Amino acid sequence: MRVAVVCTDPGIPVIGRKGASVHLQAVLRVLVADGHEVHLLSPRPGGAPPAGVRLHGLPPVTGRDGDRERSAQACDAAVGACLDRIGPDLVYERYSLWGRTATAWAQAAGVPSVLEVNAPLPREQATHRSLADRAGAEAVAGAALSAATAVVCVSDAVADWARSRSGRPDRVHTEPNGVDVDRVRPAAGPVTPASGTPFTVGFVGTLKLWHGVETLVEAVAALTAQDPTWRLLLVGDGPTATALLARAAELGVAVEATGSLPPEDVPAQLHRMDVGVAPYPADADSYFSPLKVYEYLAAGLPVVASRVGQLPAVLGSGPGGRPLGVLVPPGDAVALAAALVSLRGDPDARTRLRADGRAAAVARHAWRDVVRRSLAHALGTPAGPVRAVPGGPR
Repeated sequence: MRVAVVCTDPGIPVIGRKGASVHLQAVLRVLVADGHEVHLLSPRPGGAPPAGVRLHGLPPVTGRDGDRERSAQACDAAVGACLDRIGPDLVYERYSLWGRTATAWAQAAGVPSVLEVNAPLPREQATHRSLADRAGAEAVAGAALSAATAVVCVSDAVADWARSRSGRPDRVHTEPNGVDVDRVRPAAGPVTPASGTPFTVGFVGTLKLWHGVETLVEAVAALTAQDPTWRLLLVGDGPTATALLARAAELGVAVEATGSLPPEDVPAQLHRMDVGVAPYPADADSYFSPLKVYEYLAAGLPVVASRVGQLPAVLGSGPGGRPLGVLVPPGDAVALAAALVSLRGDPDARTRLRADGRAAAVARHAWRDVVRRSLAHALGTPAGPVRAVPGGPR
């Protein structure tokens, strides 16, 4: 099957290190592995695409504020002619703020389409950045959501937003993010004993305020004051990195920050951790589907996470109904520290969580299954590998 993967979001380098980049790369790899002819349309490829993917560059998005929005609309308008040349059997688009052409083209051509939605972008853009034409962005969202054969959303909160703006809310589905379970595996050997040193608490992700890493630093500082064998490993970079490291030094926390790493280097860092943490604050957006948590599970790491968004659902029920992690109140460094102490003192629990988390990641969250289910929503087929769509343009 000939599949066109479209991403007109200028903030996402497809071959990059962002979570969105990891997501897109996973989609491309699964499609190639399943035998499809894959075409990538992007104004910001970020590098050479995976083997088997043909790149079609779109006009770059430039300028600021209103000029940038008009540039993004011009970029999206170029998608139609590109799809005419490719003649795909299916269009898979990552929803972007001004992306409406791909789903409209597919609808007009009688070709199935998948619109992958990761956030309510008009609201997010207006809240965290700037949006000159919010009414226009809302109109684009409604058009794209209504035209797509299937809309797949990373959380129920995003799905609710999508349904409220779609003319066909019955075509909206929830498919949380996933993980490459072949690339991310548990470390060899047993878990660290309670008396093992050092004992490493880890975080993977962009260092931004809404990820709550400040609370994690405070929690590890309290533990270090009683026992200097605790370590903190931060895998990622971001606008709060300098302040976080300064605060950690002030509190005497033994911290290592790797900076931004390519996705293929992250599994080795996960193997250095004894616990993975997702310390979101209370005011974190509730619609996210954190890649880090699925990577922790796939790596067999015990997870300590804030009780926000969909994290209770993700971690609440593993094999045999056992929880897959420990949930703590958001922004509560004392509760977070207590959970870490409890896990360190119970190697048997960490061994069980390693097995249960890995099993859940493989059974529920493998990218290959997420992508196959997404295509199945559009094609009306079982959620396995899809090889062809009869009657599509060639």
